[in-house]
Amino acid sequence: MTTHAFGKFLLILCLVVVVGFIAYSVLYAPDTRTTGERIGDAIDQLDDRTPADKLNDAAEDIGDDIKKTTNPQ
Repeated sequence: MTTHAFGKFLLILCLVVVVGFIAYSVLYAPDTRTTGERIGDAIDQLDDRTPADKLNDAAEDIGDDIKKTTNPQ
């Protein structure tokens, strides 16, 4: 491996490590919202959904419950 290729490899490796560290930090950052803000955000998400979306979620929940009760592990 030549010095130029090794330098390029080292630069790419450093960039991957830095991007990985930043992504990890962002994804695992603590949630600093208050309880009221969390509830408000949840209500806002529910308001944006159509009744069909809500019905689909309810059907999926029922399906998951049926799977859990019929296949205990």
